Amino acid sequence: MIDLFYWPTPNGQKISILLEELGLNYQVKAVNILQGDQFSPGFLAVNPNNKIPAITDPDGPDGLPITIFESGAIMIYLAEKHGRFLGHGPRQRFEILQWLAVQLSGIGPMFGQCGHFLGYAPEKLPYAIDRYKNETIRLYRVLDRHLASSEFLGGVYSIADMATWPWIHVRWLHQIDIDQFPNVKRWYEQISARGAVTRGSSVLADLMEIGNPNPKTFEVFFGKSQLDQKLHSK
Repeated sequence: MIDLFYWPTPNGQKISILLEELGLNYQVKAVNILQGDQFSPGFLAVNPNNKIPAITDPDGPDGLPITIFESGAIMIYLAEKHGRFLGHGPRQRFEILQWLAVQLSGIGPMFGQCGHFLGYAPEKLPYAIDRYKNETIRLYRVLDRHLASSEFLGGVYSIADMATWPWIHVRWLHQIDIDQFPNVKRWYEQISARGAVTRGSSVLADLMEIGNPNPKTFEVFFGKSQLDQKLHSK
């Protein structure tokens, strides 16, 4: 059985959705990032970068256990191992991987920074808000144009869709009206109707607190704790 080190954030939900789509048995190892569990020695042994998600698969390559962190690496590993959600043939595979890369390098970081400066930052900084809001809108437009002629991001339902959907799901954080992007809305609603997506995005959902962090949570997420804990872990 796979161990999933997890908290119900968009990056965590990518993996729980994929595990549900694959029909795999897994047990959730909650890493409460609101309380600093990500800095514990036990978790740092799993991911030295102190981020969720991560997995441990007892049946890794050559039958030996393997631990993997970073959501994109986990998704590629699971899709490759089980021969699903990476398309058929190299052309489709790379179509999927390039849209996965868009999520990993663009959508996640830009949407996240947009949400941070709109909702978390103690000072309203117009330059930062405009910078990340504009980039978020630009990426929505990229998705909308592409989805006008493609049912899914990679042509077929894939890990690219599973990686991107959770970030659209929390669009209230980056203050986007999805009705302005009808093709994204169609795609989002189509994926939302999948049972595995409902189950995967519901894992520990009652524990998540985003939007109104208390001072302790703010310090764990954004304060000096990040630097101090990394230094102390060496």
